[in-house]
Amino acid sequence: MVRRWLLLGGLGMLVGPCTGIAGERVARESAEATLRKAVAFFRQQVSVRGGYLWQYSADLTLREGEGKAAETTAWVQPPGTPSVGQAYLDAYRLTGDAYLLEAAREAAEALILGQLRSGGWDYRIEFDPSVRKKVAYRADGDDAKGQNTSTLDDDTTQAALRFMMNVDRELKFQDERLHEAVMFGLDSLLRVQYPNGAWPQRFVEPPDPAKFPVRKAAYPDSWSRTYPKTDYREFYTFNDNTIADTIATMLEAARIYGDGRYQQAAEKAGDFIILAQMPDPQPAWAQQYDANMCPAWARRFEPPAITGGESQGVLRTLMTLYRNTGNRKYLEPIPRAIQYLKVSRLGDGRLARFHELRTNKPLYFTKQYELTYDSSDMPTHYAFIVGSQLDSMEAAYQQLSTS
Repeated sequence: MVRRWLLLGGLGMLVGPCTGIAGERVARESAEATLRKAVAFFRQQVSVRGGYLWQYSADLTLREGEGKAAETTAWVQPPGTPSVGQAYLDAYRLTGDAYLLEAAREAAEALILGQLRSGGWDYRIEFDPSVRKKVAYRADGDDAKGQNTSTLDDDTTQAALRFMMNVDRELKFQDERLHEAVMFGLDSLLRVQYPNGAWPQRFVEPPDPAKFPVRKAAYPDSWSRTYPKTDYREFYTFNDNTIADTIATMLEAARIYGDGRYQQAAEKAGDFIILAQMPDPQPAWAQQYDANMCPAWARRFEPPAITGGESQGVLRTLMTLYRNTGNRKYLEPIPRAIQYLKVSRLGDGRLARFHELRTNKPLYFTKQYELTYDSSDMPTHYAFIVGSQLDSMEAAYQQLSTS
């Protein structure tokens, strides 16, 4: 993630004192020139059509997003193209240097070229024509065929839209190509929102409402302790803060465009959060729910369970919704959830990512992906134990509830 840190370092030079040997403040003009030089390097030597990956070797021969990538590939999933573009935009707002706004617009153009016909984005954008023809990019016309699945996982589509919205606002909504892409993307999120207010992890087309009745969360009568290889893409998904990120995007869209539909979508998603709070004795949330509103399997290391991880993100989102609406119904689920999570903490004060349904026993996986109560042989690629922010969240809740 070299590029993001270098860009932020440049911003720091503009707004803070130099800590060099002489301890002198770097002249603003010199700092701005250095920043422009860095941005020029990234634009001319690092980017592909305005898009960026996560990290590069010093000689630029090794390139990676979440995995290895070709010279003709850009990444959407943060900290990819939207993150770099936002750094350019932040720098422009600090300096007023039009070159930096141009760099941000260039990153937005890469995202326009990567938008799918379904309205959102996949993790990556391909610019090699031989690979690109296998993906249904909107920019390639109505005849574009191939992979057309947009993802809300890992803040991918949401981050792209938030950055593009900010560029759109900075350009005073006069860039028709950019504005249209943003509107199409936001409309796609409205179309794929479920009747109960949730969003899926991934989408191609709007859901059939008849298949997704509105109901409260419930415990399943039984669940498989071995991975059933379920297609979880249409499940109602909190995993990796999918719904929280989408709510944040809708709220930002409402602020920027003044369109009540986006505010309504965010509030409707808040209503889903209330529906999704599990009954006693575990009044928190699962990572994902099936159409019957029961916790369900996702990946082979994500069982039906109460989550000590995403539940904390849900609590933050409820407080965000209250701050934006003043509606106290978004505060009502919080005390019970915090109290439950506090008594569920491990001996060291942290939380298990997963708690067994009804028994509340912490659940883990072995390196062979066998479900277990033992945390001694966990895979290292996933956070099966997470930090607790419950004390600070409880303080924030108390402040909100008495204000």
